[in-house]
Amino acid sequence: MRGTVLHRQYEIELKELQRFSKTAKRNNFFELIHIVEGTGIQTVNKNHFNYRKGNLFLLTPQDIYTFNIETPTTFFFIRFNELYIKDRVDKDNDAIKQLEYILQNASHKPGCILKNKNDKPLIASLVNSILNEQANQQLYYTRISEQIINTIITVVARNIALKLPKNIKETTGEPVLEMLNYIQENIFEPKNLTAEKLSQHFNISPNYLGRYFKKQTGETLQNYIINYKIRLVETRLLHSDMRINEIAYELNFTDESHLNRIFNKYKGMNPSEFRKLKSIN
Repeated sequence: MRGTVLHRQYEIELKELQRFSKTAKRNNFFELIHIVEGTGIQTVNKNHFNYRKGNLFLLTPQDIYTFNIETPTTFFFIRFNELYIKDRVDKDNDAIKQLEYILQNASHKPGCILKNKNDKPLIASLVNSILNEQANQQLYYTRISEQIINTIITVVARNIALKLPKNIKETTGEPVLEMLNYIQENIFEPKNLTAEKLSQHFNISPNYLGRYFKKQTGETLQNYIINYKIRLVETRLLHSDMRINEIAYELNFTDESHLNRIFNKYKGMNPSEFRKLKSIN
């Protein structure tokens, strides 16, 4: 599969389509896709999501995606690379690391990125503002459009951050962000997530590791790992056709009954009940 290349730091595009490319796409940049009108199904990394007007999707580098259009759909695309993010933050390294971390880890959250209901009309208004600026091309329209794009990216980061540990804020230092990133990258390799392995990797004493992690994130290391695995289970239940035993195997639970027991402890129902309930709703 050939990847799509972005030759500028950012670009925008408005398209009305009745059919999307049959070949799944892969980018080497970030892509925000706002649904102005229309309905259909979004597929990202083999996960499926029914889309409609007002949805906003964030595709990260190397995501594989396509859209199955059911009714004619107007897409608004904002494409940007990591250089754009670095340039927009005024020499604030912590802010750069925080924003990059949030955006890079969005790939585990398929579907509409907007979790805060008040942000949906805000995004629609910001998109309309960009379209008006591009149509009228009055003085400083390029600079104003860039500022609106920056605002949209920040709103997206806020919505993704709703799923981060409760104490993670804009001022959180780089080491714990690297630790969270390492955990997410190694979530399918339990041997890499032991306290001993983490201590060696980050050069932190085992006795201090647990206290440091809880101070920075508001939860214990083991709670974060299991909560993150539960979120991945939810994603597969909602957006894939994987069987429960397949999910258990992928995420290194002992067996299906082990997954059922852990999931029930944290969600108050077993995975099959969760999938059935969410499909009804």
